[in-house]
Amino acid sequence: MSERKRIDARSTQELLKVYLVMGSPNCTKNPVFVLEEAIKGGITLFQFREKGEGSLADRSKYALGKELMQLCRQHRIPFIVNDDVDLAVALDADGVHIGQEDEPVEAVRCKIGNKMLGVSAHTYEEALSAAQQGADYLGLGPIYPTQTKSDAKSVQGLSLIQELRGRGLMIPIVGIGGITAENAGAVMKAGADGVAVVTAISQSERIEESTKLLRDSVIFC
Repeated sequence: MSERKRIDARSTQELLKVYLVMGSPNCTKNPVFVLEEAIKGGITLFQFREKGEGSLADRSKYALGKELMQLCRQHRIPFIVNDDVDLAVALDADGVHIGQEDEPVEAVRCKIGNKMLGVSAHTYEEALSAAQQGADYLGLGPIYPTQTKSDAKSVQGLSLIQELRGRGLMIPIVGIGGITAENAGAVMKAGADGVAVVTAISQSERIEESTKLLRDSVIFC
């Protein structure tokens, strides 16, 4: 695992702006092609989330992760792995994103050192705990209805983002769940630093164009 400095909050805020989360089950086209087009469109961060029906495992998962990571490295896009800490370490990924049902934040931080660490949170208490234990950013959602995760929590709307900001919790936040170019501006105005999307990019017929529209709605909201 390579040595690196812990990322600062300001840099994290910039990286979260247009955050693509994707694995092979989310794509109607080759995942490498999808990522290439999304990079052209202006994503700022990528999370490899290989889950769901038909997902790859073991060597095949590793091989796809490595190929996608190399593409990210060519374009200086940080590469994050969802949940699988061992895979993130094996690939020397730029970070990990974990949920509340995964290993404790402190334990993951010990394993990954100064790599980027994102944590999903659904309440103020979960958010505060993650921040105190070493998370670099929080993923909040689902903001809007989504079909991407079969076990998705109840739709939260913008209330949790607004609550965290209203109570002075200033850790970087990315909203996720049902976000599109049409509603991303509202997520940003509520206090998020960026938006994370899956199908809005991965299943678009015009991936580069869809990514640019999303980016514009975030930057010019």
